[in-house]
Amino acid sequence: VQLQAFGGGFVQAGDSLRLSCTASGRPFSSLALGWFRQAPGKEREFVGGARESPDHVNYSDSVKGRITISRDSAKNTVYLEMNDLDSEDTGPYYCAAALMGSATRIEEDYSWWGQGTQVTVSS
Repeated sequence: VQLQAFGGGFVQAGDSLRLSCTASGRPFSSLALGWFRQAPGKEREFVGGARESPDHVNYSDSVKGRITISRDSAKNTVYLEMNDLDSEDTGPYYCAAALMGSATRIEEDYSWWGQGTQVTVSS
């Protein structure tokens, strides 16, 4: 599976941003797709994920209410929309894929990783 994430950038606190990740190499419907991020000096953490057939969306408690994850099967793309960004949201954001029946939070469950897209939030 090849994953390409894009959409990061430099934004102001309070802004919104949408990241995209395009997957190829396996049927899109077979993949659980997750978003992870790594703040400076911290370990990589799960942000959210989505799976279809069966439909399942999972959000980290730390960002729940500020993010929305959606999938577009026609474009083989998963989106991460983030609102009310602050400096703690700064870091590279990674898209990952797993052959799991749910949008797992466990990093080790994901077999394929994209290159990451940097999000920098200025306060």
